[in-house]
Amino acid sequence: MKAWVDKDGCISCGLCPTICPEVFRMGDDDLAEAYVDTVPSDSEDAAREAADSCPVSVIHIEE
Repeated sequence: MKAWVDKDGCISCGLCPTICPEVFRMGDDDLAEAYVDTVPSDSEDAAREAADSCPVSVIHIEE
């Protein structure tokens, strides 16, 4: 599974790293980013939850 953030629409709310810090963090530009190439198997549910919870729907998950 891979995850990525469309930074053009990110509003810097910080929700995704709160839900899934193993995959998401706030970058130097204060926008969210996925910082792993592949989502660890034990973090897949949390990554999906972060994507589903994103208020602007800019987190994408590829199974």
